[in-house]
Amino acid sequence: MTVTARGYVVAIDNGSQSTKVLIVDGDGVVHASARVPLRPYASPSPGRWEHPDDDLWDSVVAAVREALARFDGDHSEIRGVGLCTIRFCRAVLRNDGSLAQPIMSWMDERLPHAYEREVQDAAYVTTSSGYIGHRLTGERRDAAGNYQGMWPIDSERWTWSGDASEYARTGMDPQMLFELVAPGEALGRVTAAAAHRTGLPAGIPVIATSNDKAVEALGAGLREEGDALLSLGTYVATMTVGDRPLGSNADVWTNFGAEPGAYLYESNGVRRGMWTVSWFRELISSSGCGMTEEELNVGAAQVPVGAGGIVAALDWLAPPDEPWRRGALVGFDGTQGRFHIYRAILEALAIETAASDDRARAVLGRRRRSLVVTGGGSSSPLMLQILAAVYRVPVRTPLVRDAAGMGAAICAAVGLGMHRSWEGAVDAMVREGERVDVDLELARGYEEVARTYATVIPRIRRLFSETD
Repeated sequence: MTVTARGYVVAIDNGSQSTKVLIVDGDGVVHASARVPLRPYASPSPGRWEHPDDDLWDSVVAAVREALARFDGDHSEIRGVGLCTIRFCRAVLRNDGSLAQPIMSWMDERLPHAYEREVQDAAYVTTSSGYIGHRLTGERRDAAGNYQGMWPIDSERWTWSGDASEYARTGMDPQMLFELVAPGEALGRVTAAAAHRTGLPAGIPVIATSNDKAVEALGAGLREEGDALLSLGTYVATMTVGDRPLGSNADVWTNFGAEPGAYLYESNGVRRGMWTVSWFRELISSSGCGMTEEELNVGAAQVPVGAGGIVAALDWLAPPDEPWRRGALVGFDGTQGRFHIYRAILEALAIETAASDDRARAVLGRRRRSLVVTGGGSSSPLMLQILAAVYRVPVRTPLVRDAAGMGAAICAAVGLGMHRSWEGAVDAMVREGERVDVDLELARGYEEVARTYATVIPRIRRLFSETD
């Protein structure tokens, strides 16, 4: 046991569809939790996706207050906060720290390009974690590991670049950027004003984490090169551990990890993965056939492998370099229904991400030995069964499904001295949940379905490129 002090941490996981909060002790036991959905994105013009009003901060406030109301422990033993937010977002602030314009979602077409001033009173440019951290502490510090994409970041040193051309390339003025800190370091302390809004004890430290995918990997216990982690969130892709930045490659890219100096190697992914599942559920609900996700899973489990011939092209959000791509469902013959469509979406997620992971591992020269699955979709027994068959390796989940929340708790526990090391914190706080072995008969069936996808999906995408 490496716990050196009693106490609890409040872990904030601000995701793409909701804000989740856990109150966790040093053994990884969750004593209270809450989830507050985010409002639908605003899209003031094609390609622009924004969080309306002050939705991110409002959801954090509501989720923290709700979790604290459910917490029956001693509030004076809450030692700090671990803050994790969505990666690739951009917040533009006024001099007083308020939003000068709506926070840009990671889906916004402006983010892959250099920053251009759109409002006259813009004083600072930061990430969503920089903004939420500032609201909590009043400080202008942010997690270095949340700066991926169009930022003048030195990926080897986890600091702002010393190359003037990087600031010209990204459109950033150094005076507009926040100070960077490593995972486990303090962003500041909860101010009296933030304590009044959230119910958090004033003066407790707020600890930096990293980007949400890296923090999720930490909270899932991803440690071995042979492990792949599949995050079933709005963006769905696989990750594996790394020790240095890689050069440019079309099939794998380097992300910051959630421990100082650590990295993750990430495959290409589906940009609206589990969002498409939610979209379909809401679509059939609006037609008068309201069903829960559990009911959809039960019905889809009765559908044979291959979803009756339906193939799903999961391009509900096109990548910036191929804006002509569109989502599609093909292969109808009049015998299929809603459960076939639902199963086809799940199968497409498994087949597309497994193919991407295969390409990434070919670049890395690594064999895949197991698959760790996190996110909301990991609660579906059907999805886990499909994944084990398609990836052809055993699948496991963490006991706490909100792995990003647990990762934020681990960062806070290390930063506050509740654990002496990152490895010790992971060993003490992460536990295995479900385990699903490979069904060989199912796996053989999916080999044929995967060959169909390899033929049909390129044709669908070519069709849209030719009509663009």
